Amino acid sequence: MTGGPTPADLGYRPSDQAFIADPYPAFGRLRAEAPVAYDEVTGQWVISRFGDVNALLRDRRLGRTYLHVATPAEWGRPEPPEWQAPFWDLARDQLIDREPPDHTRLRRLVLRAFTPRAVEAMRPRIEAIVSDLVEHAAELGEFDLLADLIELLPVAVIAEMLGIPEGDRHLLRPWSADFTLMFELEPTEEDQRRAARASQEFAAYVRRLARERRDRPESDLLSELALVAEAGDRLTEDEVVATAILLLNAGHEASVNGAGNSWWALFRHPDALAALRADPDLVTTAVDELLRYDTPAPMFERWVLEDIEIDGVLIPRGQELALLFASANRDEGTFQRADEIVLDRSPNPHVSFGAGIHFCLGAPLARLELDILYRSMIERLPTIEVAVEPEWKPRFILRGLRSLPVRVR
Repeated sequence: MTGGPTPADLGYRPSDQAFIADPYPAFGRLRAEAPVAYDEVTGQWVISRFGDVNALLRDRRLGRTYLHVATPAEWGRPEPPEWQAPFWDLARDQLIDREPPDHTRLRRLVLRAFTPRAVEAMRPRIEAIVSDLVEHAAELGEFDLLADLIELLPVAVIAEMLGIPEGDRHLLRPWSADFTLMFELEPTEEDQRRAARASQEFAAYVRRLARERRDRPESDLLSELALVAEAGDRLTEDEVVATAILLLNAGHEASVNGAGNSWWALFRHPDALAALRADPDLVTTAVDELLRYDTPAPMFERWVLEDIEIDGVLIPRGQELALLFASANRDEGTFQRADEIVLDRSPNPHVSFGAGIHFCLGAPLARLELDILYRSMIERLPTIEVAVEPEWKPRFILRGLRSLPVRVR
């Protein structure tokens, strides 16, 4: 539709395992040759340069959803089959997929739990959790860095914040993993059905717990949200359930993939890892730099709500944009030595947490968790190394490793 090379011509193939393992050469070609290009395979306009992605994230002519302005039929989109209803009912009530004024109302109610002051107050508890996890990992000697350490931290923290009973927390990871299968560009029917089943079970569990908290409040975030819902029309019960699940899913998928990708990057760049071990004070800037270098959520979609022109290309209302966060974060026009890990990079305007009104609510918490975890690993696991080269999951939207086998020498 633009007359130049297509994204597929330049190597952009989100369903291809080789691309998922290393998408950055294709991203470089997109930025150089087709920064705004229509992809016939996905039916999306692929946007790859930092300046465009950063600006479009803040542009109110775009939306995470179009349902506040049109029905699927009016938008020329098919209605999802009835058996997918548990997923879509849950997804549509989540903060991340709402637009103002609903987004503004929901975000304001949840934001107070994630202010820098509120997050900093959690430091002692996070440090205690990290200490126990790292000590256990050290005793194992050889372990999966994802399943035996990284995955356990954000789940424990967000579950404690929400008030999920410890005995139930083993249920969360499978539900979260299955729920997010639907976010991929071309999920199989099996994956879609798994996502629908997980949505139904996850929502039923959280709904029951929220009702218990409404009747017998405790000092946790789920109780606060449930009481807000009871108080009036500021928050419905469905929104309470959806918000809690969104927070749990973010703690599982984005945080785990972010930390896993970061450590795999460090293992592949021993000079950077050695520098970090020599000067742990670099951890603060390294957290953001590693999230920039290998972004755990490489692409987010936006719908065009009004005709828009991007780099001279007119894109009409009703089209979908694929904003390539991972490509933007490697844009040589914005980041010097973009393909290198620069541990002390500052400023670092990466878009791994998004931008605009949908900027990641949990960014302060994620940064604190990773800062504490990395410092503890550097101090107490100074000889950790990769035992077996890992494989990437066949997922692009939430890109991460299947596992990361390591050993302590």
